[in-house]
Amino acid sequence: MSTARTEREEAARLPEDDVIGILLAQHARIRDLFTDVKSAEGEHKQQAFDELRALLAVHETAEEMVLRPVAKKAAGEAEVDARNHEEEEANKVLAQLEDMDVSSPEFDALLVDFERSVIDHAEQEEREEFPAVLQECDEAQRGKMGARLRTVERIAPTHPHPTAAGSPAAQWTVGPFASLVDRTKDALKRSSPGG
Repeated sequence: MSTARTEREEAARLPEDDVIGILLAQHARIRDLFTDVKSAEGEHKQQAFDELRALLAVHETAEEMVLRPVAKKAAGEAEVDARNHEEEEANKVLAQLEDMDVSSPEFDALLVDFERSVIDHAEQEEREEFPAVLQECDEAQRGKMGARLRTVERIAPTHPHPTAAGSPAAQWTVGPFASLVDRTKDALKRSSPGG
């Protein structure tokens, strides 16, 4: 089982723009945010969850659009289908969590189960997809993928959209429009009193 520390160490051994390094660093941040959400209360808990929700939404969209097409060739279609299915299921749970009161016991119980599935998913990527992509693609190719990943992240939705999750084609079709709505919603929330 990897940890945030080992993910950061592995990411640090790769060039700054390497797609695998970027994703490993994000996996570490996701672990940190789960810990923060579970230990926080009140407004801080909501803020930590909002950051976790946005990072997961953006991260999974970018993986589906940039990593999965390459991983399909490198790790195989069955591996990619399994990861996309997990992301589709996770997106549904993330949408449920987003609609819940973060101070409720139901939120906390669902969050614990959700964390386990997200961590299992990340570790599967780290065992299967990432090594296959590292072997299949040279440093320059992974750098180009990293640049594409960062571009996609800037335009990716920041909220869960279960109808598009798990499907790169749906992400390309629905994602840009969903992102506009999400980022407008986020901006309005930040600018409203108490937001």
